[in-house]
Amino acid sequence: MRNEFFQTDEFRAAFASQHIGKVFKAYRNHPRHRQLFGKALNQELLGRWLGLTQAQVSKLENGKPEQNLDSLRSYAKKLHLPQHLLWFDFPGQSRLAFPQTAESKKLITPASERDELLVVNTGMDTLELLRRLRASAINPSTIDAVSITVEQLCCDYPHKDARTLMVEGKEWLGKMTTLLESRLSLAQHREVLQKAGMLALLVGCLEYDTGDRNAAEATRRMAMTLGEESGDQGIVGWAHEMRAWFHLTAGNFRAVIAAAEEGILAAPSHSVAVQLYGQQAKAYARMGKPDEVRQALDAGSTLLDQLPFPERPDNHFVVDPDKWDFYAMDTYRIVGEDQLAQRNAEEVIRRGVSPEGEQLSPMRIAEAELTLAVIAARRGEVEEAAGLGIQALRSGRQSRPTLLMVSTELEDELATYGNGAGRDFRDLLAEVKRPANGNIPAENI
Repeated sequence: MRNEFFQTDEFRAAFASQHIGKVFKAYRNHPRHRQLFGKALNQELLGRWLGLTQAQVSKLENGKPEQNLDSLRSYAKKLHLPQHLLWFDFPGQSRLAFPQTAESKKLITPASERDELLVVNTGMDTLELLRRLRASAINPSTIDAVSITVEQLCCDYPHKDARTLMVEGKEWLGKMTTLLESRLSLAQHREVLQKAGMLALLVGCLEYDTGDRNAAEATRRMAMTLGEESGDQGIVGWAHEMRAWFHLTAGNFRAVIAAAEEGILAAPSHSVAVQLYGQQAKAYARMGKPDEVRQALDAGSTLLDQLPFPERPDNHFVVDPDKWDFYAMDTYRIVGEDQLAQRNAEEVIRRGVSPEGEQLSPMRIAEAELTLAVIAARRGEVEEAAGLGIQALRSGRQSRPTLLMVSTELEDELATYGNGAGRDFRDLLAEVKRPANGNIPAENI
């Protein structure tokens, strides 16, 4: 949130009271929420973000002030509460160190935000980190700085320009592979392997988003090898998940099931397993197997409930309840549960927009718009369906294979109304469908 969001009388009083429950109440009843959604956020929704039940949120809002420092830090991170307004500090940080005005906040670029994270947590900025890497001056602070940088790159995935982020990811991946040739302890070597594996996953996803299947598959295999060498089950699981995703968008639904099974076996207790169940549900839905869809959704939901809420839900390689609802939306649309699909699509769009109106998850929003378009077409609302479809196709941040897969479903729905139905959408889709360089036959994925 921008600092302006917290500059209300209610927030000032809440922070001054040093009562996190009053901060929750001020957050839920913020005027921007009422302006955008017509009502305040309810306790149940806030609880989902915080990993709490509605009853627990109510107790915190109306009971005695929370005294557990770890809990306070967790809530502050998940709600992105400004540090200089808090009455407690984070490890290695001081809320007095970075007082920011509204004007200075506007001047901060994504790169400088990453530098700030590095300085606060490790005492060095990106230039100093690069200097140490070139000099092979590896110590715990250097490793921590690398970890922060890699995680932030993964958090940039949902919204940053794909080609720009891909170039940056490849540069850091090159630095990691070079670093592996340095004199490292066994623990440091394993840590660098793990960070290189995460970067390979990120770069592979971006390559596939931009239509370069050959490069994406090669990078996926690299990630698999790095995951195996570092002993990181999560990376291995995500490499299998990427394979399942590639097969899904290529229409190889049985192969999706097999790839997902391998990934679940490799990382049964990691959040990637939740997404693998989601990929299975998507494939079963397109195979016309509703019982298997329900089983996969139930298995994914059960595992998700057992996992802690992620510290960085915006990291592409974690799964949180919002992402799971997004996956369920797809299966509901395919099996014809239009009411459930519409509900989830509207929630995906609402959660994907900041209080300032900025799109935080443009790719999810585009697919949600296509879902609403398919539902509109099924109701005979052809013009509305075509308009929503065009809006989705014009989204700035896209995953080309996924966008084409869902757009083709809308095209099929519109075709039932004759050749002229949704002509503008069809023309735009034909333009988007022009082959991209690097495509490979689906059977070779």
